[in-house]
Amino acid sequence: MTDRRPERLEALRRGIAEAKLDALVVSSLPNIRYLTGFSGSSALVLVTADAVVFLSDSRYQVQSRDEIGDLARIVIEGGGMWERLKKLLPDHPGVSRIGYEAHHLTAREAERLAAAEPAFSGTANLVETLREVKSPEEVAAIREAGTIATDALAVATAQVRAGQTEFEVAALLESALRRGGSEWYAFPTIIASGPRSALPHAHTSGRMIEPGDFLLIDFGAVLNGYCSDVTRTFVVGAPATPEQRAVYVLVQEAQQAAFSGLRAGLSGREGDALARHVITEGGHGEHFGHSLGHGLGLEVHEAPRLAKTVDQPLPAGAVVTVEPGIYLEGWGGVRIEDDVLLDEKGAELLTEYERDLVRL
Repeated sequence: MTDRRPERLEALRRGIAEAKLDALVVSSLPNIRYLTGFSGSSALVLVTADAVVFLSDSRYQVQSRDEIGDLARIVIEGGGMWERLKKLLPDHPGVSRIGYEAHHLTAREAERLAAAEPAFSGTANLVETLREVKSPEEVAAIREAGTIATDALAVATAQVRAGQTEFEVAALLESALRRGGSEWYAFPTIIASGPRSALPHAHTSGRMIEPGDFLLIDFGAVLNGYCSDVTRTFVVGAPATPEQRAVYVLVQEAQQAAFSGLRAGLSGREGDALARHVITEGGHGEHFGHSLGHGLGLEVHEAPRLAKTVDQPLPAGAVVTVEPGIYLEGWGGVRIEDDVLLDEKGAELLTEYERDLVRL
């Protein structure tokens, strides 16, 4: 497999120079994994024009060597990492303008850095911007995470019945994910039934699923650190009513319109409008409150976004979700979500599972 870390570090160095900085301290763990391969829970990385310094603690002495290799100078010592970092700065003469990831620190931490000598200055999204465009290896990991997810969904839904609780359905699904090879869950699994399916980010509950309920399942698998994100809505224990079927078909048509029209180069606003127009024309515009989608990778929510507030163009090589929904308070809701890879010609589907309304 191609080692992309050196080219990622060089791209970051160009961004550091354009920001008129000498170095960047990376504290976001997904960004650290992207740059170095380290998958632990505690680290800082200093990137200068000619060096990479990795700091962590004794828990990761062996793991950091295995995952990082000779890419960076590895410093494993006791004490606070920021204080250790400051003590190492004299080893890098000429480094006086140092950036930090302001969006990943508390206000208190940022105040301390601003008062330090040399002074640190806040930056935003220097690494996240690089992460928007996925390498072939990243796409392959997301695609396989999608396969693990949809395979697990097939296993779990074959066992779903009216009378079970949402917790029981979550247990079936999460067990199938782990048995299928998922490293963890991309986010807390959402199982929402009946009127609760109208809550776009419902917490799974002990509610018992009744015959005729909608059952919305939103979840993801993780492989090599990369996430998938899939949602399907089912009807349980009884045929769908005409109203249920009409709402479902409208969401299905909106997603298909997005599949047909999405491509790199559109703005996030234009991408969102592809599906939003269908739902609005169908009389449910006010019931589609969230954006059409978001970037997907080492985090389940990352750049770019498909939203009516985003004017930036969608880059070729981005992986995004396509997840239109309609939510009617007190009645229920429908969302259908898949993951796609964008290029100038269109959107390549990375997740494949039945999109017609299925009765369980």
